[in-house]
This record gives sequence, C-alpha cells and structure tokens, in this order.
Amino acid sequence: MTELLEVKAGPEAFRHIQEHGLKADDVSLMLGASGGPKWFILQGLDNYLFGDFLHQRTTPMNLLGTSAGAWRFASLGRGDAAQASRLFCELYRATVYTAKPDVKEITDKARVLLETYVTDDAIDEILTQERFRHHMIVVRSKGLGVFENRFAQGLGLLTAATANAVSRKYLGHFFERVVFHHPKCEPPLGRGWSDLPTRHIQLTRENFRDALLATGSIPMVLAGVRDIPGAPAGIYRDGGVTDYHFDLDLSEQQGIALYPHFQREIIPGWFDKHLKRRVQGGHWPRVVTLMPTQAFIDQLPYGKIPDRKDFAQLAAEPRQAYWQEAVEQGYRLADQLQGWVESGEIAQRVKLWS
Repeated sequence: MTELLEVKAGPEAFRHIQEHGLKADDVSLMLGASGGPKWFILQGLDNYLFGDFLHQRTTPMNLLGTSAGAWRFASLGRGDAAQASRLFCELYRATVYTAKPDVKEITDKARVLLETYVTDDAIDEILTQERFRHHMIVVRSKGLGVFENRFAQGLGLLTAATANAVSRKYLGHFFERVVFHHPKCEPPLGRGWSDLPTRHIQLTRENFRDALLATGSIPMVLAGVRDIPGAPAGIYRDGGVTDYHFDLDLSEQQGIALYPHFQREIIPGWFDKHLKRRVQGGHWPRVVTLMPTQAFIDQLPYGKIPDRKDFAQLAAEPRQAYWQEAVEQGYRLADQLQGWVESGEIAQRVKLWS
C-alpha cells in the first residue's frame, strides 16, 4: 500500500510512540498553521481527530492556531466538532467572488462565513467548556502597517520583509504578536516567548469573532480589524505574518504536540516563504507532525495542494470541483492514520525528525 501520510516526531515524542503508540490523552497541544485553502487536504484528518480520536480525551488540551488553523480549531469545544468542521469546509469551498474582488468584498464575505460557522451560541459553548483551550495568534500593526491605503501598506510590508531577511527578530519593529486565549487557560501558552514582542489577551464573547477574523486578515487582501474589544487600540492582521507555520519555543508544554500540516516544509513566518529559512523540527522534542507524502500530492488534480491562487486561475465551478476532490483524497490520509493508531502500527511508521 502506498504511504500517503508521513509521521515525523522529535526525539521524546518518537520514543514515546515507539513504546506506547499514540493515544488521545498523550496529546496536550495541537497546532494549526496559516495557509488559506491548503488546509482542504486536512479535512479528513480533522474529521477523525476532532471526532473519534479526541472524543476519547479525559484531560484538557491547548490549541494554537493562526489564520486557517485557528478557523479550523473553532470547531473544537462544540457539541459536534466533526460536524462543525464539515460545515466550515463547505462554507469555505462554496465562497465565490466577482471577477476582480476588492478588499471590501473579500472582507465582507469572510465576515458572513464566520457568522454562519461560529454563531453566538457556538462562542458561548466554546468559552464555557474547559476541554479545548483555544489560543489564536494575531498581529497588531505598527508604522505604515496601520494604513489600509495600498501604497502605504505595501511600502510597510516591503520594509518589514527586508528587515526580516536580515533577522526575524526585526519583525518586532513592525508587528506585535497578540495571543488571544481561552478564559479557562491560566497561564496561557507563550508567557515566556521573547523572540518577538508578545501580548496576551483573554477571549470573550465580545471579541472572539473579531479575533478570529483578524488572525485570517491577510495584508493587502482583507481589511485589518480595528480596535478589538479588550485589546489595545490598533489595527490587527493575520497572525501568519509572524507565525506562518510556527517557530516557537514549546518547551513549557508537557505531553505531545500534534501538528497536522498540509505541506512538506515548515516555514516560520509569512515573509520567509521566499527565503531558505525553514524549521526542521529538531528543537521540538515533543512535536509530532502529520504531513502528506509527495506521492499523495502528486496524485491530486494539477499535482498540487489547493492554494489562494486558485481563486484567480480557475473559474468557480472547476475550482470547487478541484477543492472537493482534494477534500475527498484527504480522507485517505485519515484512514491511514486511524489504521496505524488503532493497530499500533504507528510505532513502526513514525520517523525521527532530523
């Protein structure tokens, strides 16, 4: 049988899985990365993990997401997380824009999607339960990044990208990382993060949806979210700007950190996509990544995973058919993982992060 899924782990997680397999209560943290429609291939994994697998949990766990990752995790902490996840997938796939959508159109449609997917009742349910403790990363813009004017914002992004090319630490001159966290989580994740200026804000009924929208507000694509309740005044944008696929100190986290990821490389920040800067996972001793193999990617339509360019390059009907096929193929990843977990074969399948 062709391997469609690759399981890679840091040294401590690797030893644990070899000796004990992988059980729901082993997982204390789950990571969800930015990446727009790329996450469609993870829908099957989410359906399994959010449903059958995590349903077995008896202890609380943390969730850390940016952009699409945080949007996916908004299914957890609800009565039927797997069903909520399927609804999100359907709403995202059904999104259609005019031929040349502007920032307002894209932002308005994102708001409508979130209002349908994450209702007021859903927010109340998430914030009053304690099993799944949400953390979503947003950035508060500084300097030219506070403007919606395309020229000013573009110049600010270019300056930030140039500084980032020298060192990621210089992003702190342009953005403040803001971690919106579940009210039941004290202390929240990341109290010790010092790589960039970092602030923590408690999630409430009044700010949950705004924070969720902000973490997906891609610069130059969606409007920033202004003055989120409970947070300092300012313009808030996509958390992937600083933490695209994450390069964070997770040493404070006990237990296994599970990271379902849609591609075969981990890119620290948004500006690193065109640089050689990558995370190898060696400094994440307890992280387990679930990645598609190249063989899986090659058999997808167009030989690639979905991405935001599909909106511009494909008409609505073929794009939606392609995305649906990617979702359906992704369920094969879930079937493979479930078989390995339930049989114990995952102990032989797991590989050590180099």
